[in-house]
Amino acid sequence: MKILLTGANGYIGLRLLPSLLEAGHHVVCLVRDRRRFPFQDFAEENITLIEADLLDPDSLKALPKDLDAAYYLVHSMGAGSEHFLDLEKQAAQNFGAALRGSRLQQIIYLSGIVPDISDSELSPHLRSRHQVEDILSRFSIPVTTLRAPIIVGSGSASFEIIRDLVEKLPIMIAPKWLKTRCQPIGIRNVVCYLQGVLLQPATLGKSFEIGGPEVLTYKEMLEKYAENRGLKRWIITVPVMTPRLSSYWLFFVTSTSFPLAQALVASMRHEVICKENQIHSIVSQDLLSYDEAIDRAFVKIAQNRVPSTWYDALASGTFDNSHLHQIRPPEFGVLTDKRSFPIIDSVEKTRQRVWSIGGKTGWYTYDWAWLLRGKIDRLFGGTGIRRGRRHPTDLNSGDALDFWRVIVADKKTGRLLLFAEMKVPGEAWLEWRITDSDELIQTATFRPSGLLGRLYWYSVLPFHFLIFRSLGKTLTGAVGKID
Repeated sequence: MKILLTGANGYIGLRLLPSLLEAGHHVVCLVRDRRRFPFQDFAEENITLIEADLLDPDSLKALPKDLDAAYYLVHSMGAGSEHFLDLEKQAAQNFGAALRGSRLQQIIYLSGIVPDISDSELSPHLRSRHQVEDILSRFSIPVTTLRAPIIVGSGSASFEIIRDLVEKLPIMIAPKWLKTRCQPIGIRNVVCYLQGVLLQPATLGKSFEIGGPEVLTYKEMLEKYAENRGLKRWIITVPVMTPRLSSYWLFFVTSTSFPLAQALVASMRHEVICKENQIHSIVSQDLLSYDEAIDRAFVKIAQNRVPSTWYDALASGTFDNSHLHQIRPPEFGVLTDKRSFPIIDSVEKTRQRVWSIGGKTGWYTYDWAWLLRGKIDRLFGGTGIRRGRRHPTDLNSGDALDFWRVIVADKKTGRLLLFAEMKVPGEAWLEWRITDSDELIQTATFRPSGLLGRLYWYSVLPFHFLIFRSLGKTLTGAVGKID
């Protein structure tokens, strides 16, 4: 079968794609930027990649008409746009209109469990999911909707937030919504349901709620995680935290962005428990318990085989997607710190050090300074350094790397270009390039915004002299690690 997969670069899309390929389907992957697609992980003969934007109807004209089914996995939760609901509505309308007249037999939409309350009482993100489901059902193509609660898996926003909270805080003074009940489901089960309903006659035109085998409060989820990891934690819930204070609590303690923290807090006020389980009679599988889902997540983490993470989504920071097309930093109206270092070790060792920078590896020299810069950035509402990186040695265009975003990652030629998502009065790039003469060129580029931007640059210049000089020497093997 020929299957359209929207959001193919997303958290769910990159989990579902291998299963579809293994089943022998030809998958048409719809992405906003083809450079972010991990070509190295998939055989290309059964994949067609189409670069398009659901908000741009003209770009969708490239979609083939001989599709059998389509997955709608697009949802920019936490993007922070004030026009979020309108954008979600427009994207769904454009998607349906573009497929009108095709041979498509089914649209599969992954939504969220919607409580039995009025739309006006729903959080914006739950309301948007309900709205998208309604829009997709207006077209003449049967829609199968799977409504999921919290998804537990390596790299999922929910799992990483729970991980951050429990690993970092021995004592938690937490908001009262921790007593809200939910029905967490493992990512493996979600993928199985998504694949299992594909062109299944009993699912056409119907909605199903999918959840795990346990109903837990968020507090119980934190406690069970702590028990699983052998940690002793005390959680005290208080009734005085407003939604905004709760959002700040999540933002400062975990690696989540503030818009995502706001979205999660707004949604966590409502219980998300399955009211029916008809899907079990159609797609039979063993449901993972919450503990089993955690165990599987850590197996992936230990093996460095996490295929997708929530923070690699462009919405996890302040990144403007247009920068991905700007493969070179600007040359005019900028301030630069450019240094050249002869490679003392082999070129390959230098390349490996560059490609391993950040995340758990750290920044080789003056790590404390990078951590301090991350804490300052977090204090002012930035992404901070806690996003880490998806993989310890592999980088793709569009990946998050601490408070940077990868623009170019050409390992063959030895060029890595990063764009800063930290809070700065201007725009900043950091680039490494290995030359044919066995030199490492390290360039920091800053385009200041007004006088404040220039004052910022010159105020940090002394730190650049120390940090960037030592960093370049360490990358090339001229000196050992400086603490």
